[in-house]
Amino acid sequence: MSRAPRRRSFSIGVAVDWFFFVFAGLASVWLAYLSLTETFRVGWWGILFAIAFWVLLAYLVLPRLHRILTTVYVPDYFIGRTRTSDGLLGDPVNIAVLGTGDQIERAMRAAGWTRADPVTFASSWRIITSTITRRSYHNAPVSPLFLFGRQQDFAYQQEVDGNPAQRHHVRFWHCPDGWLLPGGRRVDWLAAGTFDTSVGLSLFTLQVTHRIDADTDIERDHVVATLTASDTEITVDVIEDFATGYHSRNGGGDSIRTDGDLPIVDVRRVATAKEVAR
Repeated sequence: MSRAPRRRSFSIGVAVDWFFFVFAGLASVWLAYLSLTETFRVGWWGILFAIAFWVLLAYLVLPRLHRILTTVYVPDYFIGRTRTSDGLLGDPVNIAVLGTGDQIERAMRAAGWTRADPVTFASSWRIITSTITRRSYHNAPVSPLFLFGRQQDFAYQQEVDGNPAQRHHVRFWHCPDGWLLPGGRRVDWLAAGTFDTSVGLSLFTLQVTHRIDADTDIERDHVVATLTASDTEITVDVIEDFATGYHSRNGGGDSIRTDGDLPIVDVRRVATAKEVAR
């Protein structure tokens, strides 16, 4: 028995939403163009217009264009990569964890890591001034990256020699209920660990950002090593060749390379603060 071919449904709401989505991107480009052309007509005031042009380009125009393009071309399912708020592919997911959030946080603190502050105006301003003056900021915020359609639940870091521009850091996302890794393995959390080497401009958006070390496997192994060294109850199982080893770039345009292995860190035997208090 043959089935009648299904007709594609058309939604006016979706069409209107896409119209304004694209229109906003084009309007941003036009606004940046006007700012640039005015820069050459106002003499020394052009310096201020040039700064305004960079702000519009880096924080409005290019992010809007990236959101349009990545919505069309970047898969919206798990491929072992995080995404930036602009929709670009971000840092690789290179650690999985078994255990609760409390157990992870207790294990990270015992291993010498500090929980990063949330991103607010005050914390953002403090990390700017700390970077310029090279003053320590052990719990400086990390930029949001997205996995499962939401930003990290929390992040931990280790500052290097009191310099906020250089730090180890790792972000954690709780996996949705019933979610399985490709291949069927169940884990509770996924994490992305990278090492900040300096502060610079993003290659893709021209925004001020931290630059990361290309060899993300070194940072992955550093996170795992600090955890296992601090508590003998923490065990590690490695899924070799979980992803194909690759060279790529993250959302800031920094080179990244990995062998594709995925360590699964088991912290389920770590006692929580409530258990210790009993």
